[in-house]
Amino acid sequence: MELKADFIERTESLFGKERFGRFVQALESAPVVSLRYNGAKMQAEPCDGNVPWAASGRYMSSRPVFTAGPLFHAGCYYVQEASSMFLEQVVKQYVDGAVRALDLCAAPGGKTTHLLSLLPQGSMLVSNEPVPARAQVLAENVVKWGHPSAMVTRNEPADFSPFRNFFDLIVVDAPCSGEGMFRKDAFSVEQWSVSNVELCARRQREILADIWPALRPGGLLVYSTCTFNREENEDCVEWIVDELGATPLALEADSSWGITGALAGSGHPVYRFIPGFTEGEGFFLALLQKDGDAPVAQPRQPRLSKAPAKVAETVSGWLVSPAEYDFMLQGEDVIALPKEHASAMAALMQKLKVLHCGIPLATVKNNKYLPQHPLAMSNELRRGAFDTVELTRQQALSYLHRETLQLDGAPMGFLLLQYEGVPLGFVKNVGNRANNLYPAEWRIRKNPAEL
Repeated sequence: MELKADFIERTESLFGKERFGRFVQALESAPVVSLRYNGAKMQAEPCDGNVPWAASGRYMSSRPVFTAGPLFHAGCYYVQEASSMFLEQVVKQYVDGAVRALDLCAAPGGKTTHLLSLLPQGSMLVSNEPVPARAQVLAENVVKWGHPSAMVTRNEPADFSPFRNFFDLIVVDAPCSGEGMFRKDAFSVEQWSVSNVELCARRQREILADIWPALRPGGLLVYSTCTFNREENEDCVEWIVDELGATPLALEADSSWGITGALAGSGHPVYRFIPGFTEGEGFFLALLQKDGDAPVAQPRQPRLSKAPAKVAETVSGWLVSPAEYDFMLQGEDVIALPKEHASAMAALMQKLKVLHCGIPLATVKNNKYLPQHPLAMSNELRRGAFDTVELTRQQALSYLHRETLQLDGAPMGFLLLQYEGVPLGFVKNVGNRANNLYPAEWRIRKNPAEL
């Protein structure tokens, strides 16, 4: 790996000669591969490869072809960089009750799916991504994770300005110069420049200033990057303290984890993950609290288009706890919103570009109900609501490739397909074939026979 002279000079000055030498040596090794299990769908067994700061995180000895694993597509696990799983410590140490949270720069979904697994019962999470293509990937990963109190939006940070004091917790994993990803991404090495570092630092401050009013007084802000330089890290934390009026908070971290503290600035508690010292890629995190104390703002009750009683009665039988949901119509689609968050979700839906919300249940046409794929992925799906068919691995891959299946002896109508007991999605069995209802845009591109 050929590092640019400016990067070497700046980073060696920041790290110190000895630390920088160990870091450069680590860049010549293979990237660390890690994943995190979805405890609502699949329990992970403890092993020697545990990520120490994340209970469901595991290191992999090699990188398998994840596309070839049906359970990956079912949302049983997420391939996530180990260092970024340190977010778990924020939730464990500072979040002790239900919160309304925002993951502002959330694509592709690592921190979002982690938060969905971590936040206390009764919490709600809005996951946002302004870039359209990345927002679609985020929505796919959120749907697969199966949490009912999740929303996915596609907006700029400034679009949240109407929602003053709306969130208890905001995570800003800011767009950055990507120095921490050099080992995984050769393109980021080529694209690096001092001018881009400066551009990113300015953009990070703009993002933080735009979203700050949406955090309630007393609320928590997680600021993180995947870069090393002080401009985007310690200097930005200093700016948040001085300009926005925030108090940095310390996190307990075991010394054996190899996490490095502040390398520049005033010495506020910050957490640096540096290859060669921690088992993962480069990462930086700081936790800050907004001064003051106030509850989250409660929106006025927006008018919801409630589903007719007959429709609600039909789809309610598909959920484990239907009494906990409001059933509403969006055109021909029926969506279940958790009652405790229905007002907040409806308020956001009126102002923002929403890609996913609650549990999309069915499309209703001519009194016929077509179950939607997010229902199959949902942790609230009632087992027994649909006839099920267990697939072999090759059948599962063919389904995920969106091929038409033949299910000899299976019941007619809508069927829920499973692999190792985990739902994969729906088909409509018409006898001589089963029409594939897997989302076309999610299908595996590679021929299943080659996987």
